[in-house]
Amino acid sequence: MELTFTCRMARILLLCLLIAGCAPMPESECRSSNWYALGERDAMGGLPPRIDQYADQCSRFSVRPSEPSYMEGWQVGYTEWNRRVSGSRM
Repeated sequence: MELTFTCRMARILLLCLLIAGCAPMPESECRSSNWYALGERDAMGGLPPRIDQYADQCSRFSVRPSEPSYMEGWQVGYTEWNRRVSGSRM
């Protein structure tokens, strides 16, 4: 029973993340985002890097996201996500 509930919650979370991923990033967020924190958040949600998507969305406002900061945060978040999912340390 608990496994079924966990599977349902995981599917709901994934659906929410996919829907949120489709929403365009507003100019204010492009200009003020903490790219490290955004990368970390994406990875902790089990998402692949989305820096190209952010770069495309923010190019409308002539804003270029910091790819090094984003990827550094993503790597930290991915390591933590992987540890939680697998129950081991990398």
